[in-house]
Amino acid sequence: MTQGTLKIHSENILPIIKKWLYTDRDIFLRELVSNACDAMSKLKILRDQGEAEFNDGNLRIDITTDKEKKALKISDTGLGMTAEEVEKYIAQLAFSGAEEFVKKYKDEKSDAIIGHFGLGFYSSFMVSDKVEVDSLSYKKEAKPAHWSCDGSPEYLLEESARAERGTVITLHINKDSEEFLEEYKLREMLMKHCRFLPYPIYLNGKHINDKDPLWIKPASDCTDQDYLNFYRALYPLEPDPIFWIHLNVDYPFHLKGILYFPKLNRRLDPNQPSLQLYCNRVFVSDNCKDLIPDYLNVLRGIIDSPDIPLNVSRSNLQMDRTVRQLASHISKKISDKLSSTLKSDRDTYIIKWPDIEMIIKLGSLQDEKFYERVKDCLIWKNSNDEWTTVDEYVEKNPDKKIYYHHDEKQTTHFFDMYKDKGIEILFASSHLDTPLMSFLETKHSGMKFQRLDGAIDDVILDKGKEKTILDEQGKTEAVKIADYIKSKLSIDNLEVEAKSLSSDSVPAFVMISEDERRMRDYFALSAQDLPPTLSKKRIFVVNTNSGLIKSIQKMEAKDPKLASSLIQQLYELSLLSQRELDPGNSSAFFKRSAELLEKLTLKVAESKS
Repeated sequence: MTQGTLKIHSENILPIIKKWLYTDRDIFLRELVSNACDAMSKLKILRDQGEAEFNDGNLRIDITTDKEKKALKISDTGLGMTAEEVEKYIAQLAFSGAEEFVKKYKDEKSDAIIGHFGLGFYSSFMVSDKVEVDSLSYKKEAKPAHWSCDGSPEYLLEESARAERGTVITLHINKDSEEFLEEYKLREMLMKHCRFLPYPIYLNGKHINDKDPLWIKPASDCTDQDYLNFYRALYPLEPDPIFWIHLNVDYPFHLKGILYFPKLNRRLDPNQPSLQLYCNRVFVSDNCKDLIPDYLNVLRGIIDSPDIPLNVSRSNLQMDRTVRQLASHISKKISDKLSSTLKSDRDTYIIKWPDIEMIIKLGSLQDEKFYERVKDCLIWKNSNDEWTTVDEYVEKNPDKKIYYHHDEKQTTHFFDMYKDKGIEILFASSHLDTPLMSFLETKHSGMKFQRLDGAIDDVILDKGKEKTILDEQGKTEAVKIADYIKSKLSIDNLEVEAKSLSSDSVPAFVMISEDERRMRDYFALSAQDLPPTLSKKRIFVVNTNSGLIKSIQKMEAKDPKLASSLIQQLYELSLLSQRELDPGNSSAFFKRSAELLEKLTLKVAESKS
């Protein structure tokens, strides 16, 4: 029998590890199962070196519970340990046997070794009053060793009666951790952290990890159905993804994984868990914000890399050059996939556009390099029911003015006025279109986006019908119409202009300048209140060629009150058509509508009687 003391610098180290090293107590099971996997991977490497003999069929991990004794056991059929090795790897706190093994067998398949920190075993003390290790080494003539410790610096090491190669760790669960004796809880933990480990794991005799990690297979060996089945296993409640990317990188870092583009039914939510991060097939985190750019947070799937720097508890990323390289590489693979899909199958790309639009637009705004790779992937639907890029639009319209409308589903006579002139109109309904347009204008010299109701363009004016003749007061008919309409509305910060529009069917519209529109959209995106000066400034454009405007002028002499009501109604109809009507005025608007209909129908009835 040997009695010794843990080789640590302070008696306070172990309690600190128990309380502060791991933020999630569930981690202890991941660490112990990972160590068990390492024990079997090491044994296979030694077998390949001719240093060990065994049958692959008996490599397994068993986890069993005994509620009566409050004991949890994790056993493996790996290479086991001698008493000397127990002292070296268990009793010496933070000594990593995995690191030493990898250095010795670095030319072999040592990338299968998971552990990199000697502290993993000690996570077991977070949930235990006492921990026992019973192990028998694969080495011939080796004697079994039994180690036990109650969490203090003192431990007991003695020979045991174990007769089978491998190790069993027994945790005597403390009173505050008895939930870890429940099978459902252990299953949940194993499915989260260990479901893709390379050796069979049994929980009270039931096989847990029966799903192979698809990402370690060559892409050429995977079918579309394989990818779909794997996605459904990861995200059983989500609809099938629209497409995926299989990653396999060996230089300048090791990276494997599968990235899925999910079908979106909401705006991007940066707080939504997305990709799952693994290190050598062991789950680390479902928070990859430091590994992928914000605009890719919507992606699903798995990234697995042994080169990702983790903190000592393997719970979080540590930012360094490798992480930045990984992020850049993932972004490039995404942009390459998008570009190749557009070039090889444009029709399919267009069908998938609603689910990738936000990623491409947000990525273009946030990442200059990403934009340069995907700029040809930015497409808009136009008024001819076709899809086009900015370059294609400008090629057909050398003046570089791009007309757009904010809503494909809600067009107006105003929209038809441009379309009837043969003007190509883009639909831009995304909340990201406004900042994207400003961004694209900086990338294309002389190019300008113009919303249809953001300016009075010459193309929709009928110069031949303009009322430009001056009266004795030096005013044109158009100016007198504008002054008349404004006097009837009496609204502060409202300008009225009378124009000769090319269509008689558009009596009037409210115009808000392009710059002001963009400023309003900017404040809306940043969840800021609109400055009062912006929220009230409007231009009301009336059409001097409209029969309605002419009729209202004639009615002024007979029934000025009715004329005033019609002008107010026309103004608010213009607001309503552009979603600018204040909800607080809705009741008055509908009441006035009913009153006007009643008055007008009475006048018609009286005129015929």
